[in-house]
Amino acid sequence: MAEIVSFPDAGRADALLVRSLRDGVLRLVLNSPPANALSIALLEALMAEFDKAGSDADVRVVVIASTGNVFSAGHDLKELTAHRADQDRGAGFFETAFRLCADLMLKIAHLPKPVIAEVDGLATAAGCQLVASCDLAICTDTSTFCTPGVNIGLFCSTPMVAVTRAAHRKQAMEMLLTGETIDASTAKDFGLVNRIVPKQYLAQVVAKYAGVIASKSPLTLKIGKEAFYRQLGLPVEAAYDYAAKVMVDNMLTQDAEEGIGAFLNKRTPEWTGE
Repeated sequence: MAEIVSFPDAGRADALLVRSLRDGVLRLVLNSPPANALSIALLEALMAEFDKAGSDADVRVVVIASTGNVFSAGHDLKELTAHRADQDRGAGFFETAFRLCADLMLKIAHLPKPVIAEVDGLATAAGCQLVASCDLAICTDTSTFCTPGVNIGLFCSTPMVAVTRAAHRKQAMEMLLTGETIDASTAKDFGLVNRIVPKQYLAQVVAKYAGVIASKSPLTLKIGKEAFYRQLGLPVEAAYDYAAKVMVDNMLTQDAEEGIGAFLNKRTPEWTGE
């Protein structure tokens, strides 16, 4: 059963996030239509859920989805603009908002469990950043993506960090410099999404991916995800040195011994997470 999660302490009484957990898959649905803007309250709600998911053995995979026709329009510009009346012209609030958003993206990268973006609709600015920050992204054939900050005099500098690590360099620059919207097919060509599916099959396809991943050893997934992101920042020689050590350590785990034994004996492995 889905559980409504609200954060009245953050100044919102409505349900910003809907969570459900089934068969190891935690679904977090952005529920602030029409824009599903990443307000401070919604960012804090997501951070709280990821904090809990990291240590919850029942959570094997996290899916981020949304309600409405917009996956996320990024930062709440009305919320940001309201703080221009502050004594510091909003500088303190702006710093808090952008830092919190960056921390959320880092939380996704550091979470010892895979995160899948289930995208149906427009993902723009920090919403596009959220998609790019997830380990996998599956979208409908009518979804669109953009980093339009340049159109309003605010370069998408923080979304740039995630987008340039997901898309090819020149294609990321094309998005950032033009601010133009790209369709799902172009987003796949750029490297922002893994798969494009018809709208009516989106949840089904994401559930299949999540189920397959959730069936793997949770320890192996944790080891692999951490190694994936760490080796990306290393020179190739150092990356191989690091990855070889990870392989040795992984081989010494009980799950690797169990998995290899099960494969050789043609049986289903029983994971212990050790």
